[in-house]
Amino acid sequence: MKVIKLRDGKERSLLRRHPWVFQGSIAGGKADSGETVRVESHDGQFLAWAAYSPSSMIRVRAWSFDEAERIDAAFFQRRIAQALAVRARLPIASDGVRLVHGEADGLPGLIVDRYAEILSVQFLSAGTERWKSTIADLLLEATGLERLYERSDSGVRNLEGLAAASGWLRGAGTTEATIREHDWRLTLDVAEGHKTGFYLDQRDNRRLFADTVRHFGCQRVLNCYCYTGGFSIAALAGGAGHVTSVDSSAPALARASAHVALNGFDASRHDAIDADVNQTLRDSLKQGRRFDAIVLDPPKFAPTAAHAERAARAYKDINRLAFKLLEPGGVLFTFSCSGGVGAELFHKIVAGAGMDAGADGLIYARVGAAPDHPMTVTFPEGEYLKGLMIIKR
Repeated sequence: MKVIKLRDGKERSLLRRHPWVFQGSIAGGKADSGETVRVESHDGQFLAWAAYSPSSMIRVRAWSFDEAERIDAAFFQRRIAQALAVRARLPIASDGVRLVHGEADGLPGLIVDRYAEILSVQFLSAGTERWKSTIADLLLEATGLERLYERSDSGVRNLEGLAAASGWLRGAGTTEATIREHDWRLTLDVAEGHKTGFYLDQRDNRRLFADTVRHFGCQRVLNCYCYTGGFSIAALAGGAGHVTSVDSSAPALARASAHVALNGFDASRHDAIDADVNQTLRDSLKQGRRFDAIVLDPPKFAPTAAHAERAARAYKDINRLAFKLLEPGGVLFTFSCSGGVGAELFHKIVAGAGMDAGADGLIYARVGAAPDHPMTVTFPEGEYLKGLMIIKR
């Protein structure tokens, strides 16, 4: 077994069971891409079994902190079984479920989503790439499914020195799926959709939005960066009189409109606008339009902390405009999925936007990803989705 030796004092993160070791913390040792290595402190103390990534700044990702454990097929079988057991205990109102959530489930770089009868999987690290075939077989065995589609086309793979990969790993057939979420039906394409095909992490927030629209009697709703219209369906289900969905993707908007019909809502209650969100907000302000509820669910503006300043300006601008467009007593659901923008900073950004808009609001709820996208005590970086539900004064 190859050994990776850390610099003096750099063992602290692993002793706290944080799974990452950066390049600058390593004193010596090398291995092949994805190879299992023994990680030791400068004085030879065992710290972890890990996967080595020669191309990434995150040079080592820990599999296990138990010296007696072996990283073999049985190890992955146990970890997958543990992840599925947790999901079985969660109150998930959908047959679209995040089954494995990377580091939080002790499998760094592995994302597994189930969409009805299809598994959609991302192998995002050198370690999971090396064990790909074994993991694919174990996932099908554990779930009883027959089809597994790979969506390893994220830019994260480039940082690992891995080429993008997508396509059927096991089974074949249509890449379209229809899932049940709460009382609604939603469709997706695991080959073409964002991430693994859909945004399962917003499931509970969509339910909250439907309940909020109903409770506050919101009639005019604006859903920005709507993608395939999950929040739009939630608003209609909550009794909104009219929903405007805005996105710059015509195919996503077409699916959003199809979702309106699929769930039995009158098409006259929904408009799909193919446009830039920022410009649409500005145009709506000039036109004197006002809304009772607005959703801001933009793409990742800050992938890392280095992009936070630029992202802060973008988040502030759209939230400022949203505050201006909201009626007094209206509701703003605003989100950031940027790992480089923490919850505290996001709150400050939104507060600044309110001040610039001359508006104040009550934070009715702080929200995050659905519970099948867990964050662990030892890995706070897992908290990527932050949301605020604000009632405008």
